[in-house]
Amino acid sequence: MVKKHKKLQKEKEMDMSQVLPEECLAHIISFTSPRDACRSALVSRNFQSAADSDAVWKGFLPSDHVEIISSSPASSSSQLTALSKKELYFHLCNSPILFNNGIMSFALEKHGGKKCYMIGARGLSIIWGDTPNYWTWKPLPDKSRFSEVAELRYVWWLDVRGRIDAKIFSPKTTYAAYLVFKLTDSTSGFDERLVELSVNFEESVGEEKLHVFLDVPPDYDVPPLPRERSDGWMEIEMGEFFYDNEDGSVVAHLREVDNYTTKNGLIIEGIEFRPKEGR
Repeated sequence: MVKKHKKLQKEKEMDMSQVLPEECLAHIISFTSPRDACRSALVSRNFQSAADSDAVWKGFLPSDHVEIISSSPASSSSQLTALSKKELYFHLCNSPILFNNGIMSFALEKHGGKKCYMIGARGLSIIWGDTPNYWTWKPLPDKSRFSEVAELRYVWWLDVRGRIDAKIFSPKTTYAAYLVFKLTDSTSGFDERLVELSVNFEESVGEEKLHVFLDVPPDYDVPPLPRERSDGWMEIEMGEFFYDNEDGSVVAHLREVDNYTTKNGLIIEGIEFRPKEGR
């Protein structure tokens, strides 16, 4: 009985959660990652209290998250500020919020909390985008996070650009840009001609260009290929870049200017910028 008591006493002395105050545990956990914090919460009741605290999760949120949330619609902003920091973190991972007058969305990458953005179609530069003969604008309330998407009626010359201020990205991170789109049942031209995709810092030289099919012909398997997203849209990678606190803008560009092939039936939701997995 004495040996058992001494063993229990020794185990208790070795349990940091019984020795250190919650504030110290929270401070230690804040130097880990969101994934590690969630794992720490499973260790013991004391660890859970520390690991779930605002002191930990505030550090996992971007330093400018309050500013971004304040620029979202008032109803959304008030709901978000009422959440705990951990609840807010996972809300932003799973439910992008609109800001900048509703033409951009903001979210977090779940594993590391790095920032993700999408420029909605209304925030893109689309050649002839305001000419109803070529493009129409319409709401898809059950399918898009934005109030409007752009549908291509028919053009020979396709040119779409998305420009974003580089300083809003998470530093020391490799990002990729993705065209987020759908094709209508009556689409044509995109299985006949490759479109050109690129992403680069504005005014840089020698950027890489990708040539891809948005409507993939049978037996064609050269990457990158479009893939379906969890939200029901399609996406295709436009290129990648490494951000290390540079000034300037990043430009993502979709282009197909063959004057002998008409194109129609492309619906653009936007261009998304998010960290490459594991990078």
